[in-house]
This record gives sequence, structure tokens and C-alpha cells, in this order.
Amino acid sequence: MAKFTAGELKVMQLLWEHGEMKPAEIQDLYPEPIKNAAMRSYLTILVEKGHITRRQVGKAYFYKAKTLQHRVFHSMLKELVDTFCGGSKKQLLLSLVKSEKLSEEQLQELKDIAEQAPAKETKESKRKTSGEKE
Repeated sequence: MAKFTAGELKVMQLLWEHGEMKPAEIQDLYPEPIKNAAMRSYLTILVEKGHITRRQVGKAYFYKAKTLQHRVFHSMLKELVDTFCGGSKKQLLLSLVKSEKLSEEQLQELKDIAEQAPAKETKESKRKTSGEKE
């Protein structure tokens, strides 16, 4: 998946949140002042990269996110894990837990989630080995 600049990502976030919009609408919602030419440049680049679509209605163009937000999230998260945690998801989780001041309740919730995960994997692996379809 093609990477995003900070500005492109801000445009994508607006499109994910608000749906299809005209450039002027995106510009009005953009988190900081941005010139029309810069906004149109972001939109052109995002269309070329295949992340958004453009349709014309009369003289107006409307832009809509094509790439799903969760796909971008997972792609960026993988890059973060690879770059800063040596590819280890466990290291990422440990770093997050250590850096946050979690309550006893939050820690218990994480423990409960961790205890449930292996049981789920066991059920799925049994189903696969017995020939059941997913």
C-alpha cells in the first residue's frame, strides 16, 4: 500500500469521517489553513495513488475515500511494529502497557483478553483439522 504524507492522511481522515465531499468542503474542515492549490494537489495525488475516487456532477467534483480506514491502520501499524519493535507485536504491546498508567481494572481486562485468545485459536485449529469450513 502506498504511504501517505501527513497532509494526505488528514484529507483521508476527513473523507472517512464525512463521506463524499467537494474540495471546498474538505478545505473548510481541514485542521489548519490550507491554500486551494495545495488541497487540489493532495486530491490529485490521492486519486493517482488509488486511495480516493472522483466523480463529476455538472461543473463540481466530488471526492470519496476508496481505501478503507482499517486497511490503512493495519498497514501503518505493521510498519510501526517492523520499524520500532523488530517486527514483534508482543514488544509493541509490552511497550504500550509499560508506557501507560493502567488501572487494575484495565490490566485485568487485558489479562482476560489474553486468556481468551488461545482458547479461540484452539477451537479454530481443531475445526480446520477436522475438515470444517470457515
